[in-house]
Amino acid sequence: MQAVIDSLLSGLPYLVLHMAVTLAMLGIGAWLYEKITPIRELEMIKAGNVAAAVSYSGALLGLAIPLAVCMAASVSVLDIVVWGVVALALQLAVVRLVEAILGGLWHRIEGNEVGPAILVAAVKLSVAAINAAAVSG
Repeated sequence: MQAVIDSLLSGLPYLVLHMAVTLAMLGIGAWLYEKITPIRELEMIKAGNVAAAVSYSGALLGLAIPLAVCMAASVSVLDIVVWGVVALALQLAVVRLVEAILGGLWHRIEGNEVGPAILVAAVKLSVAAINAAAVSG
């Protein structure tokens, strides 16, 4: 039992540090996402737009999934940061690409149409899964 407690006490600071760094990167990624998208989903969510909530949820999960894999596969905080930046850049680049390909969908999300929001969220999550696998090596 003592070995388990010793392991917990020695590993807990690393767990907290790695989690804090990864959550901070998620926050930065979410902020960047909000800046590069043509609509203000958070404002629309506050106003009751369900479609914006679906799309934004897909974006948050799309950012979190590759970051979680980066954290799981990394050996240090620097490793998390380097690969996390790569994962975020790839994910945010895809958002811009989706915007270019499906540009008219943003206006439909503004109009609270859930169908286009589900499609956009699914694309973000699909890319996140591939991104996570690619970053994990």
